[in-house]
Amino acid sequence: MAKKVVVAFSGGLDTSFTVMYLTREKGYEVYAACADTGGFSPEQLKENEEKAYRLGAKGYVTLDVTKEYYDKSIRYMVYGNVLRNGTYPISVSSERIFQAMAIARYAKQIGADAIAHGSTGAGNDQVRFDMTFLVMAPDMEIITLTRDMALSRQEEVDYLNKNGYFADFTKLKYSYNVGLWGTSICGGEILDSAQGLPEQAYLKQVTKTGEETVSLTFTRGELTAVNGQEFADKVKAIQTLEEIAAPYGVGRDMHVGDTIIGIKGRVGFEAAAPMLIIAAHKFLEKFTLSKWQQYWKDQVANWYGMFLHESQYLEPVMRDIEAMLAESQRNVNGTVTMQLRPYSFSTVGVVSADDLVKTKLGEYGEMQKGWTAEDAKGFIKVTSTPLRVYYANHADEGAKLEREL
Repeated sequence: MAKKVVVAFSGGLDTSFTVMYLTREKGYEVYAACADTGGFSPEQLKENEEKAYRLGAKGYVTLDVTKEYYDKSIRYMVYGNVLRNGTYPISVSSERIFQAMAIARYAKQIGADAIAHGSTGAGNDQVRFDMTFLVMAPDMEIITLTRDMALSRQEEVDYLNKNGYFADFTKLKYSYNVGLWGTSICGGEILDSAQGLPEQAYLKQVTKTGEETVSLTFTRGELTAVNGQEFADKVKAIQTLEEIAAPYGVGRDMHVGDTIIGIKGRVGFEAAAPMLIIAAHKFLEKFTLSKWQQYWKDQVANWYGMFLHESQYLEPVMRDIEAMLAESQRNVNGTVTMQLRPYSFSTVGVVSADDLVKTKLGEYGEMQKGWTAEDAKGFIKVTSTPLRVYYANHADEGAKLEREL
């Protein structure tokens, strides 16, 4: 009886080769599974299905994990205002984990003997897929032909052509990964540290001119309305904002960071909705959270983003961090107004019942109402006590400061 293998199938060259080779050369009963995290159109998914059967797959399935991806990852990244190195909204990194988990669940469901993916040995994705499979399907063999056979693109193309499968696998200047939380761009000028991406490298071109105001409403830290239109489906809210903002070319940038395997990596990206949502959410938190809520949330959120990137989503501490992030959002309610223009955006203002700027105790820079002038002078004197003690005991340092300043 033939062994069953599930191939994480994107329809690209590596996974196409994997499906055909395992069918023809190894005699596996191959099931192609495309895990969608919001990056495939219905037409692309239909084309993937047709490709899989042409390549010899016994079965094909699309695993729609977009909502799960939002519920279990994106909303926590918003709660934490997570941007890797302060720049990148961690799109591909987080997507791969949920794609891998969906593949592992499906493989167990059909009683597969093995799972295969098309990652090479030179990138992060091999770690993300392998680690997830090792934890979620520990008894299944992991097959990675492209990595283990050290195959070149041409060798894979030649094999497919030899066996009657012809498709346009022309290596483009750029490679793209499209998902709900942004599009990554690799290759081309990115390989040269001195260059940036030209306009034509981006999938979404700038078609809007002038300025446009957009309002984003958050309830307990989640985006629930765009321009007053309420959304029960948070995925749809993100997609709606993307349609409004992407034509301005906002949310584009270049990320440079450390890969899991130890080398530096560089990637371009366009993520209009994610960057707007995070900017608006962070702005709202400045009005609604205490100083120390913001401080400690930033600390754990930085770790959360790093662990997502490093393929540590299944680490138990991630659930603990998520619990803290979720609890911190209980008063993050309100509407943020933003101004969009070609290639940039700015935050304008906030309307929130939880606005801590509005207080009867005083107005910053204007008038104090919760303390007297004598209270202020006493507070300042007490606050200065550690400094006065230090320099009283180190007069030489005090004299040096006076000379230098």
